[in-house]
Amino acid sequence: MVETGQVAAGKDADVRGIIVCADDFAVNASASMGIAKLAQLGRLSATSAMVLSPRWAQDVALLQGLRGQIDVGLHLDWTSAFAIAAGHGMPLGRAMRRALLGGFDEARAHDVIDHQLDLFEAQWQAPPDFVDGHQHVQQFAGIRDALVAVLLRRYGTQGTKPYLRISRAPPGMADLKSRVIAGMGANALESIAACAYLISSRGLFGIYNFEGGPQRYAALMTGWLARAPAGAILMCHPAQAAEPDDEIGVARVQEFAYLASSAFADALQQAHVTVLRGRDALVQAT
Repeated sequence: MVETGQVAAGKDADVRGIIVCADDFAVNASASMGIAKLAQLGRLSATSAMVLSPRWAQDVALLQGLRGQIDVGLHLDWTSAFAIAAGHGMPLGRAMRRALLGGFDEARAHDVIDHQLDLFEAQWQAPPDFVDGHQHVQQFAGIRDALVAVLLRRYGTQGTKPYLRISRAPPGMADLKSRVIAGMGANALESIAACAYLISSRGLFGIYNFEGGPQRYAALMTGWLARAPAGAILMCHPAQAAEPDDEIGVARVQEFAYLASSAFADALQQAHVTVLRGRDALVQAT
């Protein structure tokens, strides 16, 4: 069994520490249970929560026993059904157009981000270890500036501040989908975060179209791990079962099965990669 951080970077200069983050905690019961199980197995070092989901208040109990063992962050949400029901959300295509054609209203974005951070802290009783975004909205124009400003206002005097996900594929790993994602503001968010002295990740991989079945996912993982730089985030979306109305439900189950398997443990070892919590991986990368 691979435990989080089991391979000590100091013992092997070739070992690279990465953050393995399961997105969409609380999107449904199967996702929450699958993420908690993988974290218990040491296959994940982070998860980000959809706090607008009505499941957040109850599913957070699955993470309590993992407090201090994994990073728990906010999955900032503007595009899910939960966000639409909350009154500020919209489909992804519309959100992308707004971001490209003038950006989101920053004052409104401040309120939305504060509200989601309030919901996070009400259940977790602590600030998030990091912030990322559902469908990468943390990088969108108007949202990214507001996000950094809110984080500084809320946590600026704290010794440890939340780190930020930069949704940009590492060098040599970008395909069309990842280029589009990065083009929505990865460089801009990284620059704003650096000016505010907020730590950000060293890139994002695990981006694919959720198609091709388990063999394709295993092959993609082998390639990703071979090229992943230290401090990068492997994004995944696991779940124990495919729930109705979940567009990527089948892919979630395939990801869970692979990440829980000995094949993933073997792939990590063969690539000289270890799973670390965010700040440990980011410190190693500097």
